[in-house]
Amino acid sequence: MGFQINTNVSAMNAYRNLSNTQNDMSKSLEKLSSGLRINRAADDAAGLALAEGLRSQVNGLGVAARNAQDGIGVIQTAEGALSETHAILQRMRDLAVQAGNDSNNEESRAAISTEVAGLAAELDRMAKTTNFNGNQLLNGSTTSMAFQVGAEGNVNNQITINLGSANVQAVANTLTGGDLTTTGTSFAIADVADLAGPASFTTSKDGVATTVTTGALGAAASFDSVEDYAAALREDAAFAANFSVAVETDANGAGVGIVVTALNGGTLTTADNATAGAGLGAGAEGTSVTGGLNFDNAANAQASIEMIDEQIKTISTARAELGAVQNRFESTINSLNVSAENLSAAESRIRDTDMAKEMSNFTRSSILSQAGTAMLAQANQMNQGVLQLLG
Repeated sequence: MGFQINTNVSAMNAYRNLSNTQNDMSKSLEKLSSGLRINRAADDAAGLALAEGLRSQVNGLGVAARNAQDGIGVIQTAEGALSETHAILQRMRDLAVQAGNDSNNEESRAAISTEVAGLAAELDRMAKTTNFNGNQLLNGSTTSMAFQVGAEGNVNNQITINLGSANVQAVANTLTGGDLTTTGTSFAIADVADLAGPASFTTSKDGVATTVTTGALGAAASFDSVEDYAAALREDAAFAANFSVAVETDANGAGVGIVVTALNGGTLTTADNATAGAGLGAGAEGTSVTGGLNFDNAANAQASIEMIDEQIKTISTARAELGAVQNRFESTINSLNVSAENLSAAESRIRDTDMAKEMSNFTRSSILSQAGTAMLAQANQMNQGVLQLLG
């Protein structure tokens, strides 16, 4: 090897190694100070993409858990009001049973009717005022509410609360109609299996006829009982906004028809089913019947008991559905929290730095930096021997 002064290869080599060591130290300091192994895409491009995907999932699951908590809040709000509705209906039933006794005179029956009217008014008030963040829950205007309980954008990440059967407004209207003597129209149903598709109801008030058509209630033979068909009507938004429905039963308690009452006080003239035709079912045409609660004699009091029992069943069904969905929300929250925990751990393994390992790397780089600096100084001194040749 020659003896040059213009090109100090040893110094260049020492400087290159020292520069690499300084870069390693800088990266180690960055990782140690941030706690992250990946601070920029250049650190690990594939790892960054995977970590960001996991972070999106973790953040989405956290929001989804809060959404599920909101769902529980909605259910608790609605179910609390329905609990009081049950209490009111039970009190009404007690009064109806009391009114069935002919030991009551006219004044006693009037007093019973007055208390029942007050209870019915409270049902109406509860239906109009029970809301969650401005969303009415029990007046029939909101038949369902969907909650996003997953991090992805598809239907499998949503849970729907059905509020169609929790229509306290319809219960109040069915029991009262304003004066406890509501007139409805009875439609016999010989075979519920004949009912399918939408149904239309025509009312007449002040000489003006109005027809309301429901959505597709179900396919042929999809209803097991008259009660199922009545429940489908209650859950239909168009029907619930204009009518209330009660089930007529025979001596054995089996449903044989329905009584439909217009909420606006109009007279229901016809009801047609897309499959069964006029008369709604295969039975008789609609006939006007006296509905609502009436306690002027023992027979009407007994009829009122049956009507109240029907509404108690309706509210019981609604509360059971809400309770089942609340349990589902609670299970969903537990699942979301477990998933978020596991995904966070996976992201940590990709993105976070191993502090012990990185400290070892930093110590190694620090020692190499000191050694490299010393060697660079030595390399710069090597060519000074040329001075002796010149001297």
